[in-house]
Amino acid sequence: MSALPGTTGRRRIYLMRHGHVDYFAKAVTETGNPRLAELTFQGDEEADAAGQALGVIRFDVALCSGLKRSQQTAERVLDWQSDNDISLESDSRFEELNSGQFIHFESKEQLAATMSFQFENADQPGATFLEGGEKFTDGLARAVEGIEALLARPGWSQALIVGHEGINRVILSWFCNAALNASVAFEQDTGCINILDVDLVPEGDDVIIERKLIKAVNLTPLNYEKHGMNLRSLEAIFDQGR
Repeated sequence: MSALPGTTGRRRIYLMRHGHVDYFAKAVTETGNPRLAELTFQGDEEADAAGQALGVIRFDVALCSGLKRSQQTAERVLDWQSDNDISLESDSRFEELNSGQFIHFESKEQLAATMSFQFENADQPGATFLEGGEKFTDGLARAVEGIEALLARPGWSQALIVGHEGINRVILSWFCNAALNASVAFEQDTGCINILDVDLVPEGDDVIIERKLIKAVNLTPLNYEKHGMNLRSLEAIFDQGR
């Protein structure tokens, strides 16, 4: 079984959030489809900074959710992989939690507050991401399925996954063996990097997870010190004109 050097069964996942996007761009507001959101200039800078920081890492596998903003981020990160001809794959299991509707609010402050509040009760039975949206438990189940499918693959020790704010939060909750309401504590700034290790042991033809380890959370290479980043991640992403 492929593993990190010096270990017998440890693999590492670099879990990123896509770079900054404009959810109030014309293409998004006219269609009511946030799936059309693309990286802004700031998002390009964040992705390039992450790519430069991770340039010394040789990824064996690279995945994105398939949404344009995650694909753009992953492609910019992989551009910094010198002498590593790696293909980017899409896996919809890492798509953002489905809100079920396009959100119309009177102000960006109200929108940010409403979005941030969604994670406060994520562990409640039947809780959904906004009214009519995806159940948090369903989002977690598909994300875990995606991670387990990745871990079942042979021949890799370091993987990149570029996901989204909400889905990353529930993944991090699962990694620390906490209930879903722990997702409220895991800030995911745009373009951030989380470093997650998994210890695996063979069991017949399969491998099983022995332990999950969180090495780092919400690293932002464009601004490691978080200087001036005083807003919550969801407040910041909606702190732009409507």
